[in-house]
Amino acid sequence: MQNEIQQLLALHYVYPLPLNKLQRLLSEIGTLQQLPTISARELAQALQVQLQTAQTLQQNYIKAVKTPFQTYYERCHIRAIPFMSKYYPKSLLQLRDAPTVIYAKGQLDLLQHPRKIACIGSRNATNYSIIALQSILPPLIAERCVIVSGLAKGADTLAHRMTIELGGHTIAVIGHGFSYIYPKGNRQLATEIANKHLLLTEYPPYMGPKKWHFPMRNRIISGLSCALVVTEAAAKSGTLITTDHALEHGKDIFVVPGPIDSEQSKGTNNLLKEGAIPIWNGQQIVDELQMFQMKY
Repeated sequence: MQNEIQQLLALHYVYPLPLNKLQRLLSEIGTLQQLPTISARELAQALQVQLQTAQTLQQNYIKAVKTPFQTYYERCHIRAIPFMSKYYPKSLLQLRDAPTVIYAKGQLDLLQHPRKIACIGSRNATNYSIIALQSILPPLIAERCVIVSGLAKGADTLAHRMTIELGGHTIAVIGHGFSYIYPKGNRQLATEIANKHLLLTEYPPYMGPKKWHFPMRNRIISGLSCALVVTEAAAKSGTLITTDHALEHGKDIFVVPGPIDSEQSKGTNNLLKEGAIPIWNGQQIVDELQMFQMKY
């Protein structure tokens, strides 16, 4: 098993493919031990990539597989969690493109906590989000819910910081490797979360932030959580990507109704029109989940 994990970590380091693509690859070649021996053309066909990409991947894998990744990550206080690990959240396996490996810093037990609620919203959050979270978070923290968000500026930052101030626990899912922190203004917050809460990513440490990483990150925020809370969102907002993932998996979406003249409430008000649950107090979420006997 250790050898299999080493091979998986090596592949993920050089080519962090999602689980569905890994499974397709393994159905073609059997085990990762065969990866250096198959032709680059076979690899390109299995992964549906260009021949040059397959050749580069194969060359990099042959070098990387000699690196003791588990030892390296331990030195960096990083825990690499493959999909077969007992620490890997089973709810993530329900995603069509579940991450093959997730990387964590902090309290791993938070991953298995049954009461995880995502709090998300606009990067351009107004004072209205602060007012909303002041009503929503205290009852959730009192029920020992873990608050999940994405460390972005605006609503995510507010949710993480307020949870910490209230004495609760939070998980921050980031869209890059641990060698980077984005936005830079959240470096201190990220350090505190990594030390006392949980910082999580699907990207190897060296991978910097890319625009397309953040929509991918949103599916993990949704996948980890049993319900979502949205404070503010514009009509075209990345927040709505997260809600789409949640709807796809039948999760409750709780939305704060907003002023009709606010740009940052057009997306949330549309969600309400489409059937999201309106809330203005965290106790409503607790009561709603208990009513439907959702297992925390």
